[in-house]
Amino acid sequence: MIIVGAGVLGTMHAWQAVSRGHEVVHLEREEAARGASVRNFGLVWVGGRAPGAELESARRARVLWEEIAERVPGLGFRPSGSLTVATTEQELAVAEAAAGAPDAEERGYRLLDAARVREVNPALRGDVLGALWCRSDAQVEPRTAQAALQGELARSGRYTLVTGCEVRDLAGPGAVRDDRGRIHRGDAVVLCTGAWLGGLVRELAPDLPVRRVRLQMAQTAPLGETLTTSVADGDSFRYYPAYRGPALDALNAGQPQAAVADRHRMQLLMVQRADGSLTVGDTHEYDAPFSFDTEEDPYEHLAEVAGRLLGRPLPPFRRRWAGVYAQCTDPSRVVHRASVGPDAWLVTGPGGRGMTCSPAIAETTADELDW
Repeated sequence: MIIVGAGVLGTMHAWQAVSRGHEVVHLEREEAARGASVRNFGLVWVGGRAPGAELESARRARVLWEEIAERVPGLGFRPSGSLTVATTEQELAVAEAAAGAPDAEERGYRLLDAARVREVNPALRGDVLGALWCRSDAQVEPRTAQAALQGELARSGRYTLVTGCEVRDLAGPGAVRDDRGRIHRGDAVVLCTGAWLGGLVRELAPDLPVRRVRLQMAQTAPLGETLTTSVADGDSFRYYPAYRGPALDALNAGQPQAAVADRHRMQLLMVQRADGSLTVGDTHEYDAPFSFDTEEDPYEHLAEVAGRLLGRPLPPFRRRWAGVYAQCTDPSRVVHRASVGPDAWLVTGPGGRGMTCSPAIAETTADELDW
């Protein structure tokens, strides 16, 4: 198998191929993955997914992440769960509706009052009315997960990673030509090129139903205590499709977002890293051309909201960054998967679901292509 792209989606396709007995040549144009796969929260996020294919993909991926983590401790997998915190009655009503929905049990939902929120996550000492607890959610370390997976794959003896190698063309069935003129031959090619949608991808799929989305995120200094779950604010109810319904309509009508959050299409997500720091975000920008710099207002808003939930100032930001991911324009599709040549397939567009769903997406590819 020739796998192009060493982000999490490409690496999970390599994992599936090697697990099924194949040899893999894995090609990456950078010296290591530097796109959305390392610029995210590391969340395995089940609770907010849309009913149907998206939820099923996330639930299957959650199982696979845990199974893979038994072999690859370096993933930093933690079945921490999440709390989506309500600070107003309107937000609490959305949490109550979700906890009472028919699929609440399969998502792992439970409604918590303020006292129970603080028992589950003692770091949340702010003005909290309650929270939607999703016990199914988990997290990994995004900056190191791909390297950990690739290290384990290398131990199989059937995996070769070639970095600094940009694929320029298909060179016949199951083969590609790189930017040094070398031809890499296999039985199949899978292109997992992330947000790189120009060049060869545009030539192979000129009408690709995928758009690019830009986000801003940050990482703080260590918190100094344990954040036992990942944390989301009430604006997350507006962003994730699982919460749509009359209660969310009432929230949107009666409690508009803060101006900066509305302008940047924001929610708060907060995840603690292995070193105690916090990954905090994020914004969503959909209209190209994207800004080439980051704006400070969203960071100030994130610090303010996070500080209210923590009941203390958020630790200072130590890193700020922007990232871009590829998202299917049809929200009902988990990913765009299509043949683009003889024995060659393109898999792209998971959007913000990439880190969560990549193991299941890769498994589906392997099943559909009968690896």
